[in-house]
Amino acid sequence: MSKLIFISGPCGCGKTTFADLLAKRLVREGGRTVYVVHGDVFHAGFVEPGEKGDFFVDGQASDPVLWEDILRFNWDCLLYTAGRALAQGLDVVIDYVIEGELSRIRDLSDRHGAALVYIVLTASEQEIERRIRQRGDVDMIGRALFLKRELEAMPENKGHLYDNTGRTPEESVREIALERFALRQAGGQR
Repeated sequence: MSKLIFISGPCGCGKTTFADLLAKRLVREGGRTVYVVHGDVFHAGFVEPGEKGDFFVDGQASDPVLWEDILRFNWDCLLYTAGRALAQGLDVVIDYVIEGELSRIRDLSDRHGAALVYIVLTASEQEIERRIRQRGDVDMIGRALFLKRELEAMPENKGHLYDNTGRTPEESVREIALERFALRQAGGQR
């Protein structure tokens, strides 16, 4: 049975690094191929006008795509890609922020009979801010702290939060017991 492991959390919690290292751990331990889907890759495909309207067509600023449309497109691409990998019998690790889309992930898991593991990474506000400043994305600090508070308050995330404050990504991956974060076990048990 395939595994679908979803890593959520605010910006600055190390989702991408964690997902890559976890995939390597899964390959070492299980000898199965793992397909990693980084949700931000789909967002990066959009080249949009800058805040100063730096893309012009016949003297007019080009139309930006609405955030809701970008998000819907990203989720459609993410789910399609993960579904293709699950259909091939691969284990899948996804990193992206889940705000209200957990039911879509559950549906994907159900359609493919895959075990589902859901981990929401978090860290202290100071740690998140430090990490974001370190990578030079200071404009993301406000959004990251908003997401931290939102994700920690969501009832569906209770029991799925993992605080990695003061831990290296390697330490976090070694420490994580996937069974603790399971939403759906092998054979369809929840």
